[in-house]
Amino acid sequence: MDKHHNKSTKHLSPSKTGKRSLVVGGLIVLLVAISPFLFYSYKSFPDTQVWETSFFTATTSFPDWYSFAWYFTGKAIPLYLLLLWFFTCRHWWHWIILVPIAMYAFQLWGVINESNNLDELELVYLVPLMLIIVPAVYLIRAKLFNQVRGNDLKSFEEDLMAKKSTFEQIKDLFR
Repeated sequence: MDKHHNKSTKHLSPSKTGKRSLVVGGLIVLLVAISPFLFYSYKSFPDTQVWETSFFTATTSFPDWYSFAWYFTGKAIPLYLLLLWFFTCRHWWHWIILVPIAMYAFQLWGVINESNNLDELELVYLVPLMLIIVPAVYLIRAKLFNQVRGNDLKSFEEDLMAKKSTFEQIKDLFR
């Protein structure tokens, strides 16, 4: 059975490729596995608005540092996991993951800036990005669909003219 090698692993021997794959895979598993610990790290922040230590003194406009950390981890951890997914996904559609990444990035920026209107304005910034990414991903899908199905427009027109139920039409969108 022939083993498929992509461009990045052609110069490596099979044993080096396997070891490298195990190390990278193990690192990704570790990064996902520590996410609950990172998320619940907000519980270690103080319940005061002024945080004083021997190294620094910090003040927040949130009711307390606990609330700030709760909002921060609520935005940062999903962003972290989405970025991990985006950079490890090999599917053609992975570019669409940029939409929720941008959404969480805007929300996180609002938390860091301690904005009073959290989660309200990011849609204004997200729409232009969506206007670029969504049609581009759909175009990629259409090109792949065209290559898989062939350039036979006659059969495509016949398929469009066929009477189908709503369920069959929806089902056709995802085949």
